[in-house]
Amino acid sequence: MADNAAFAEKFSYPFPLLCDEKREIGMAYGACDDAKAEYAKRISYVIDPEGKIAQAYPKVSPKSHPKEILESLSA
Repeated sequence: MADNAAFAEKFSYPFPLLCDEKREIGMAYGACDDAKAEYAKRISYVIDPEGKIAQAYPKVSPKSHPKEILESLSA
C-alpha cells in the first residue's frame, strides 16, 4: 500500500488509489479469474454518484481508452 501512496503522490493524484492485494474487488468486477491471478484484465467501469455502474468497458486499450472515457464523460 505504501507503493500506491508513493505513486499517487509522485503524480499528484487528487484521490487515493485502490490496493486490492487479495483480489477481492478484482474478482467481484470480473477483472481477475481468481485470488492467485498475477495480473488483472484491463477493464473499466464508470461508477455514478449513487455507486452504480453507469458504463462498462470490458476490453480497453491503454492508448485509446483515456480519450474514449473523457469523451464519454463530457457527453
